[in-house]
Amino acid sequence: MQTEIFEVQAEQEGERLDKFLSIIYPDCSRSFFQKLIKNSQVHVNKHIQKASYPVHMEDVVTVEIPDAVETTIEPQNIPLDILYEDDDVLVVNKPKGMVVHPSAGHYLDTLVNAILYHCRDSLSGINGEIRPGIVHRIDMDTTGSLIVCKNDESHVNIAQQIKEHSVNRIYVGIVCGNLKEDDGTIEGPIGRHPTQRKKMAVNEKNGKPAITHYKVLERFGNYTYVQFKLETGRTHQIRVHMASIGHPLLGDELYSNGRSPFKHLQGQTLHAQTIGFVHPRSGEYMEFTAPLPEYFEKLLHLLKNLV
Repeated sequence: MQTEIFEVQAEQEGERLDKFLSIIYPDCSRSFFQKLIKNSQVHVNKHIQKASYPVHMEDVVTVEIPDAVETTIEPQNIPLDILYEDDDVLVVNKPKGMVVHPSAGHYLDTLVNAILYHCRDSLSGINGEIRPGIVHRIDMDTTGSLIVCKNDESHVNIAQQIKEHSVNRIYVGIVCGNLKEDDGTIEGPIGRHPTQRKKMAVNEKNGKPAITHYKVLERFGNYTYVQFKLETGRTHQIRVHMASIGHPLLGDELYSNGRSPFKHLQGQTLHAQTIGFVHPRSGEYMEFTAPLPEYFEKLLHLLKNLV
């Protein structure tokens, strides 16, 4: 059992207790915390409260998170595009439309289902039953390179590299509009959107520092092909930062109007192209590049012909 303590901040005043907790832990549902509250595993100022309790500034909320239990997620024989594999790490090229790990109501056809089948018992268990081997994520409609850890030692090592921002992560994407500069840097703290829980936003009050470097690769009139280098790795970082300067990713249904003249475009046009890290056992720097998916190549070809 892991116990964590949080103090309610001014911007969280009035939130339901279960919603307050689900904002702090975005990977867990409100129903998960409603169950913890019902089981007396959540206390406010050392007292038991209902899930509907409106938290107040400076309330002290104590949460007892249950230990991970043996995985019940079903292995599935889903083909993996493997960029590299050894006894410690697996680097895969995640396809579009695949969720990285299961969530409430979505326990099949995820990357975790696929790697459980592929790796059998060789996965780190640090992230518990839902996210075995998962040390970082990319969004469902973002394609590209992702590291999977096959033992706890590798997981701890890679997680520390990510924390220190030493993992080299390069993305490419197509944004709406013609970027004025050939290159630049966007700095803006990213946190939960104050009113729309599913969205992140540049949030000066409760955001965490976020830095995105960008370089224009090619211009296509009202669209720009861009390379991004992440200095930090916040949730939806590239999508939020580009939308914040008026150039949302083409097809992004959350941070733009989602409408585009290109039929059958599924979500944002973003690809995690290159990932580089120090191997947790050998100490050697390794770098892998995921080829552009077919839809992305076709879209670039179409845009070139339209100019």
